[in-house]
Amino acid sequence: MNDVLRHIASDNPRVMVVDGSKVARTLIARVLEKDLPGATVVACASGAEAEQALHAGVVDLVTTALRLPDMDGATLAAYVREHAPQAYIPIIAVSGDVQERLQNRQLGDAITDYFDKAAGYAALSDFIRGYVQPSDHAEGTVLYVEDSRVVALATNRMLERYGLTVHMAGSAEEAVEFLAAAHERGEAGADLVLTDVSLKGEMSGGDLLEWIRFDLELGKGRLPVLVMTGDENPANQAALLKAGANDLVEKPVEERLLMTKLMFQLRVGQRQRQPTAKSVRE
Repeated sequence: MNDVLRHIASDNPRVMVVDGSKVARTLIARVLEKDLPGATVVACASGAEAEQALHAGVVDLVTTALRLPDMDGATLAAYVREHAPQAYIPIIAVSGDVQERLQNRQLGDAITDYFDKAAGYAALSDFIRGYVQPSDHAEGTVLYVEDSRVVALATNRMLERYGLTVHMAGSAEEAVEFLAAAHERGEAGADLVLTDVSLKGEMSGGDLLEWIRFDLELGKGRLPVLVMTGDENPANQAALLKAGANDLVEKPVEERLLMTKLMFQLRVGQRQRQPTAKSVRE
């Protein structure tokens, strides 16, 4: 995720799906063709097929399993980086062992982003749409925790430009106070928490994350938490994910990557909360 994301938007995107499982390829292709009208899916059963298809025509995005019959997904990603005809292609690693790869620092710099298969193929479609057909508008309330006034104001303007309502907190302690008050009213207080991991005060962003998950008992679907970090230590990144972070955004933050991740988590959270809201009305 260290590459600068030069996003390619298209009304008729070509998405390359690389997976050794025919079932997985078929399921992903069906979901993408349904949810992304006009999309062309280039299905490949191996790294070699993907390399050949890459030279046969331009693709807008690549999804690849990390375990392929003939090579590792990270190896394929490196090949795409070197041989793609256009300047940049987002490459999404789709796997069930993403957490292990993150912890062992095995994803590699060629991979733009990662997606855990456990979230389901419908969620993967939402995730991909954020790259190939980005929205310039989002709905929801974001609790944004940042102790740098300059950074906070700039990011706040960016979030509001997309239509989001932003509540700003200058410390984890201030965020705790805000969320605790909302909890007493029977509310979550926000649709998503965006926090820096390094904050002034006694609590870090990691402490805030653990407080949300264990003290408030709000799970990933009820209140998604997106953590921004400049710490490249794989053990520290793994600890944040294990503590309940929905996703990480490495600093310095690139706007399109941040907004793609943020809007995806908003959509997933809103979809997971819908059945609960329906049962309350009934």
